[in-house]
Amino acid sequence: MGELLQAPFAAAAVRPRARRGGAPASRQPQAWRERRGWATEQERLWTLIWAECPGIGWRRLQRLKHLFGSLAVAWQADDSQLSHALTGSTALQAAELERLTAYRQRLGPEPIGDPITPGGRRRLQRQRCLLLGDASLPESLDRLERPPLQLFWQGQGQLWPHLREGQAVAVVGTRRPSRHGETMARAVGAALAEAGWPVVSGLAEGIDAAAHRGCLEAQGRPVGVLGTPLERVYPRHHTALQAEVGRQGLLVSEWAPGTPVRAGHFAQRNRLQVALAQAVVLVECPQRSGALQSAQLAWDAGLPLWVVPGDASRVSSGGSNRWLAQGASVLLDPAQLIDSIGPGPLAKRHGMGTHGAGSQPATGLVQREAALLAALGAGACLDHLCERLRQPPAQLSERLLRLELAGLVRGEPGLWWRPSNPGL
Repeated sequence: MGELLQAPFAAAAVRPRARRGGAPASRQPQAWRERRGWATEQERLWTLIWAECPGIGWRRLQRLKHLFGSLAVAWQADDSQLSHALTGSTALQAAELERLTAYRQRLGPEPIGDPITPGGRRRLQRQRCLLLGDASLPESLDRLERPPLQLFWQGQGQLWPHLREGQAVAVVGTRRPSRHGETMARAVGAALAEAGWPVVSGLAEGIDAAAHRGCLEAQGRPVGVLGTPLERVYPRHHTALQAEVGRQGLLVSEWAPGTPVRAGHFAQRNRLQVALAQAVVLVECPQRSGALQSAQLAWDAGLPLWVVPGDASRVSSGGSNRWLAQGASVLLDPAQLIDSIGPGPLAKRHGMGTHGAGSQPATGLVQREAALLAALGAGACLDHLCERLRQPPAQLSERLLRLELAGLVRGEPGLWWRPSNPGL
């Protein structure tokens, strides 16, 4: 993994093993915000292990990487060294340190073998999980003040190329809208879908749900950014709606399976909704609403912010109407929005086949990955593909992910892939 002498805590921790063949690793890893792709498979796996540590978020992970030089070295530190490293705003509470210690003890002192064994790779890899640093993750997420360490997803992976380009529109608003606000949200969702735009929202009660229902009714591609793990539904009566969004569009969450649901998680998804979009529509919200945070983030980022005017006598419109006085664009008719932003990325392929927009393979990608698709055959695991193509797992994993996001292959448990359309 390389020795990083510049790191303040590197000398205090257990010295990491050199790479096979004696070649030293990089002494100073590039910042995640400046890098797309991983230098080694071990580096990505160490990030995954630490990202799943209880209580470890972006700031703490950055501090550990800076002070110890690498996450591999930080893993070898004892509890007192970790407590000494994480100070100030990143300080660990006693309960947090206890949970972190239990997690590290459960994985053992060397959770990543050298070399990585096939069994170890299957145990550590996560299907449908993008990490900060993956080339397939939208760069807009890298630029957030607090990026998500990992992003779990379910549904139509071929929407990711559009989200990486910010080719989506977010619709946000109150959980308790007026009839007018709910009707407008549904109409906006439908209009965006008919124009070929993915519709991003939070699957919350009220405006979010109305926008997604309008999108689904128009056979569009909704993108639900959840404040819960993918397997949880909130509110509970949205079970059918969330399942349909996952089938017809995409579900996204930064929370790992089994993560307890906390109130603060719902507010944190606002930054992700805005980062995935190129414009934001605020339909209706009161003076105190999470939707106002989304509007502020869009405004600060220079994104177009459209606001549907509401009844001035209604409390539920107080916050959104204020944005009209601050210079947001007035949205009186959904057609006005479409006239301004034009057709979306799915417009030409809208309604094609049962798999939805983007189900037709990209000819260029098929040609570039002809050897990999041939080696895949009717299905193969990652280790077999590495043997057949004589390429390292990290490189093949990235190529397989691109094929999966394009809808050409599908990943299954055990690091196994099959072609989505065996006739290709």
